[in-house]
Amino acid sequence: MFKGEYNHSIDSKGRVIVPAKFREQLGESFVVTKGLDGCLFGFPNDSWQEFENKLSSLSTSNMESRKLVRFFTAGAADCEIDKQGRALIPGVLRDFAGLDKDVVIIGVAKRIEFWSKDKWNNLTDECDSNMDEIAANLDALGVSL
Repeated sequence: MFKGEYNHSIDSKGRVIVPAKFREQLGESFVVTKGLDGCLFGFPNDSWQEFENKLSSLSTSNMESRKLVRFFTAGAADCEIDKQGRALIPGVLRDFAGLDKDVVIIGVAKRIEFWSKDKWNNLTDECDSNMDEIAANLDALGVSL
């Protein structure tokens, strides 16, 4: 299970250090793709296969299903982690997520997410200011604290 928040920078070649705790779970390679809310999702290969199987089971006759499958699979890329613990993020994905200097990498259960620092700060500020509303909806999601 991935958890935690780490701040790193991305170099001019598009390489970012993957936190050691995440590298242990990802192995030597993982899949990175467009994520929701303007970030990138990083999946261990087995979790990606599970996710890809779910996408493949969606009906191709449903327009929303086709859009969803295209969104996640068209830009997906295999990333290898080098001996320095860095992964090269493809340019098209860096552009999508706005990764240009400061990157926040977070653990989100079965995946990791790569965020531009500015987007991450905006999201967390918004969540912090709406926490009462978010907490009020936990029961509807089947979550109780």
